[in-house]
Amino acid sequence: MDSALDLLRQLVASPWVYLLIFGLTAVDAFFPAVPGEAAVITAAVISAANGRPNIIAVIAAAAIGALAGDHISYAIGRGGGARRLARLPERSRRRAGSEWARRAVDRRGGVILTTARYIPGGRTAVTLTMGAVRYPRGSFLLFDAIATSTWGIYCGLLGYFGGLAFERDPIKGVIAGLGLSIAVTALLEVIRALRRRRARHRAADRQPPAR
Repeated sequence: MDSALDLLRQLVASPWVYLLIFGLTAVDAFFPAVPGEAAVITAAVISAANGRPNIIAVIAAAAIGALAGDHISYAIGRGGGARRLARLPERSRRRAGSEWARRAVDRRGGVILTTARYIPGGRTAVTLTMGAVRYPRGSFLLFDAIATSTWGIYCGLLGYFGGLAFERDPIKGVIAGLGLSIAVTALLEVIRALRRRRARHRAADRQPPAR
């Protein structure tokens, strides 16, 4: 365990760690199986214990990488997704669903994009959809910059304070940071599920009674 921890410290102390964080968070934006968030939290934990890597640089690399990855996801959706949506039959269920998504992102695109950034699978689905429905690029850049900046700060500080709390045992700091991140994600998913259920109930209440 000590040798593995020493190897981890040497890795995150290297100047290349910032490029690694950038790459992982960029790919994580459109391929959620990549552990971008875990890499940021781990680097921040080691930063709290050793002073290296620089926590500000870690947060910046994470935010810029996530921003780049979200724009790749948006471009994928805008390219292939837009063409597929245009070919859907006019009165099909999928066409109706895509039109609903278009209206939703037009009305609340900034809020949806910002909150989805904290949900690994959700952020990919949202950025792909926003590209597919051709959400304005300028608005996407503005709201995504806000989303990725706050997400980078959130992950960085989560790991940093975890590292301070477990300064003598960084592995526990990493576990604590990841655990809190998973708890926040689960809480957001519960809130989303409750809101969807409430919306379905309101829609059912508005339907006229059967005669």
